[in-house]
Amino acid sequence: MIRKISILLTLTISIFSCSSPKEEKSTEATTAQEVKEEGPKKLILFYGNSLTAGYGIEAEDAFPGLVQHAIDSLGMNYKVINAGLSGDTSASGLTRLDWFLEEEPAIFVLELGANDGLRGITLSETKSNLKAIIQKVRQKFPDTVILLAGMQIPPNMGPEYIKEFQEMYPAIAQEENVHLIPFLLEGVAGNADLNLPDGIHPTEEGHRIVFETVWEHLKDLI
Repeated sequence: MIRKISILLTLTISIFSCSSPKEEKSTEATTAQEVKEEGPKKLILFYGNSLTAGYGIEAEDAFPGLVQHAIDSLGMNYKVINAGLSGDTSASGLTRLDWFLEEEPAIFVLELGANDGLRGITLSETKSNLKAIIQKVRQKFPDTVILLAGMQIPPNMGPEYIKEFQEMYPAIAQEENVHLIPFLLEGVAGNADLNLPDGIHPTEEGHRIVFETVWEHLKDLI
């Protein structure tokens, strides 16, 4: 009887020791299959000036970095590329665009024009450049979703120029059939506590508010 029990235990141990590696391999294969099915990350390209770049703070604390954090926390398969460049105008943005169109972005967020306004550049020129950027992206990648960030400028530029500048972004969005954030710096512009000493660039806290504004429009496009 003891011998029979001993033989039975030996067989049971042998069965388990043989099946464990197979189970491990099966788990590994399933995991690999899941990763394969998920595929490469889709790109969200933020294209703008120092506001996008996060002037004066760490890039990860700028609103595009906060978008990446939100995406990661939700387990979404997207990668954010911050293509912000301090001092960029609509003209220089159009000139350097090709460098960032090597890969197809799923979403293209365009934030340019503020520096044009601060320099008093003719609005017809700014509008033409912004439309050209949108058209170039769309021509190369027809399926890319485009989100335009509207801007406003300080009151010292004159009431007529300010009004035309503010109306420019909704007009472009309608003419080019793109999504629009009415005002990127809503709740931040003009608030000294939310901006760096220059009064133009948001602090980390300011960028958190900008993120909320952007995310409100972006989340439905992902």
